Amino acid sequence: MGAEKFRQVAEDFWVAPQLTVADFAAARALGIRTVINNRPDGETPDQLPDAEAEAAARAAGLDYVFVPVPSSGLMPDHLAAFRRAVDRGRGPFLAYCRSGTRSCHLWAFSAARRRPPAEIVDAAAAAGYDLGATRLLLERIHVEAAGQGPR
Repeated sequence: MGAEKFRQVAEDFWVAPQLTVADFAAARALGIRTVINNRPDGETPDQLPDAEAEAAARAAGLDYVFVPVPSSGLMPDHLAAFRRAVDRGRGPFLAYCRSGTRSCHLWAFSAARRRPPAEIVDAAAAAGYDLGATRLLLERIHVEAAGQGPR
């Protein structure tokens, strides 16, 4: 399929549904430098396993990080691992999962440390993701990161 499935949510960040081997070259052609896989192995029989995704990413000249998040829910340790991947990685980034929704949420919660929540919600909406239900949490993260609220 290629780059048309990548949805830009920030100047240096895209999210996407499940990638194929060919998508890694398309990501590199777009200027992506790091791919973050948020899909646990074995979620569905037709998905690209982590080891194969990493090999495809490396073959395309991309950095690769595996931060699996089950569809049953995002936990604080998932967010911490995602933040480490972004903070230590080389952008631009592409994060993916089954539909892109988990990756979009992870991006949003990470971005809320520095970006206004309304901007995040609007960017996600423009990419086809509804984060309206998370707005209060995004606001809390933003306020706490600015040192204006409880930690």
